[in-house]
Amino acid sequence: MGETELKIAELFYSIQGESSFAGYPCFFIRLADCNLRCTYCDTRYAYEEDHPYMHINQILAELQKYPGAIVEVTGGEPLLQKGVYPLLDKLLGTGRTVLLETNGSLSLADVPEDVIKIIDMKCPESGMHEHMDFDNFDLLTQKDEIKFVLSSRDDYNWAVQLVSQYNLENRATVTFSPVNSKLEPANLAAWILEDHLPVRLRLQLHTIIWPGKTKGY
Repeated sequence: MGETELKIAELFYSIQGESSFAGYPCFFIRLADCNLRCTYCDTRYAYEEDHPYMHINQILAELQKYPGAIVEVTGGEPLLQKGVYPLLDKLLGTGRTVLLETNGSLSLADVPEDVIKIIDMKCPESGMHEHMDFDNFDLLTQKDEIKFVLSSRDDYNWAVQLVSQYNLENRATVTFSPVNSKLEPANLAAWILEDHLPVRLRLQLHTIIWPGKTKGY
């Protein structure tokens, strides 16, 4: 397909659940397909199921139904589709706050400057940590975010080492989040406090509001 059509897993309006914008109404554009296969993935339907293509104008028409909402482009892995770049430009043109959540394996070099980039760093127990592109750290600004999703103490130690090695707290907002059912939030909180880390503990707000829901939240 060309740059005006994208393969869409789902469009939905919900509460932002994970970023610094958590709690705000948000229109989500979940693009289909992903180049990684994380052990804890909760959106496998984005790459395991068939999904339709939509024209950018159709997506913008859906967005107009939710005035004032921020908008997030996510996946899957949104940077796999070349149409994501004109989509991001069009979204910025609406005057909205635009977020992009990406898995950190592909370069952010062509992402428009005004888009708020959220890198979902893959830790060792995801099985995908060797695919991370650490050059992306140099493309971040203070408005951007780096999210570490942690399954264990080993993941935590790996993330702490990266925060220190790359001075991440001075590049962007850094958040640590536990994988549901694998790491107790209280344990993660205790480690952060013990180590005096300059990071934010972040829980998935949407899973607290709608436990058991798997799509469109």
